[in-house]
Amino acid sequence: MIRTKDLKKVYRTEEVETTALNDVSVEIKAGEFVSIMGPSGCGKSTLLNILGLIDNPSGGEYHFLDKEVSGFSERQRSQLRKNNIGFIFQSFNLIDELTVFENVELPLIYTKVSSGERKKRVEAMLDKMNMMHRRNHFPQQLSGGQQQRVAVARAIVNDPKLILADEPTGNLDSANGDDVMKTLVHLNSEGATIIMVTHSQYCAEFGNRIIRLLDGQVVTESMVAKQML
Repeated sequence: MIRTKDLKKVYRTEEVETTALNDVSVEIKAGEFVSIMGPSGCGKSTLLNILGLIDNPSGGEYHFLDKEVSGFSERQRSQLRKNNIGFIFQSFNLIDELTVFENVELPLIYTKVSSGERKKRVEAMLDKMNMMHRRNHFPQQLSGGQQQRVAVARAIVNDPKLILADEPTGNLDSANGDDVMKTLVHLNSEGATIIMVTHSQYCAEFGNRIIRLLDGQVVTESMVAKQML
């Protein structure tokens, strides 16, 4: 599904040049659950943004679904992203002015799903996440765990091939964090490919492989025995 070769990302200002990624070569097969670990500033989120087609690399190759996408325009990236990738963020990134239902519905609007089909799919997803009783609430009326469940529902309502999670348990207590990990493991068992950035060794071991970064480079890759809840 994903293959990068000698991926680079350099940020430049008038005075400073910062290398965020330096010759990163990874391969991720469809159906894998891969955790990316490393200290703050090592390039984890930069790599996730490039894999998620939010940003372009400065050099190297990125093959996604058999397409070489490293030089894609924002419009091309957006089209590929909205049909294939779901995002889960540490800060939830829900829109405060929209209800739970409307937040989850957004990706379906972007992909021009009919209103009747949208209603059916959003309700099914909220039911799956045990959030139907909160469908008319706004994000600020929810607990952190509830907000993250809504964020997960929004990420997967389009049935994406790839789910990218950036510290999905970072703002949650251990019980709610376990709920999120249980959901990700279940989605992976249903066939979704998951790439998760985390500082937590405990969370990382819910995947089947850990990639460790340091100073913008891959330093180790290791298979793990999957953690069970």
